[in-house]
Amino acid sequence: MKSAVVFDWNGTLLDDANAVLQAINAILSRFGRSAVDMHRLREEFELPLSVLFRNLDMSEDEIEVVHSNDSAIFHDAYEFLARNAALRKGARNVLLALDQRSVQTVIVSNHIIEPIRTQVRRLGIKTHVTDILAFESRATQFRSMSKQERLRLYMQANDLSPERTVIVGDMPVETEIARNLGLINVSITGGFVSEARLCAAGPDYMIHDHHELLPVLRKHCLVQSS
Repeated sequence: MKSAVVFDWNGTLLDDANAVLQAINAILSRFGRSAVDMHRLREEFELPLSVLFRNLDMSEDEIEVVHSNDSAIFHDAYEFLARNAALRKGARNVLLALDQRSVQTVIVSNHIIEPIRTQVRRLGIKTHVTDILAFESRATQFRSMSKQERLRLYMQANDLSPERTVIVGDMPVETEIARNLGLINVSITGGFVSEARLCAAGPDYMIHDHHELLPVLRKHCLVQSS
């Protein structure tokens, strides 16, 4: 069976936490509500975003407005703000190292597939990414196959070994997926969830940037020792 490294996208490979914060604050401002800071966002952040908005005390009527037209209010603001977002520190080096070892590199995301493809091309990492698993459109987001099920079926179809598959993410959901599918889990801080919340989920490893991921991958023989 084959090896793979599975990456979440937003907040994990793409350094877009500030873009999301600005988009959320633009929505809060639209309804006359106070802005939140990054600390508050990381304590309250959940997906789908309707859960986050409830955590931020928005009313059901306000949430319905935000989710109208396939959440165009959020997506349009976010995509504009994230159009120049960089990769997280060390991510390019990790992707290159995996590519050199011919290890499958998969992005699995709750975002929409076409904007991810656009960013992957813009950032010059298209040749380093084997596949992208995400929602097909805004209309299907959180209404079709879950992130875990999408990954499970992909692993089955591509003969990926759970014991040799690492999943890297910035939220507790990746730890849950790892536990359910028998994967090696790495949580990365600096995304959308606080370090305390990540620790509470019990990941196998905790890192602060992708440079710290390389020793984990070496330990599991996915990249060469330097």
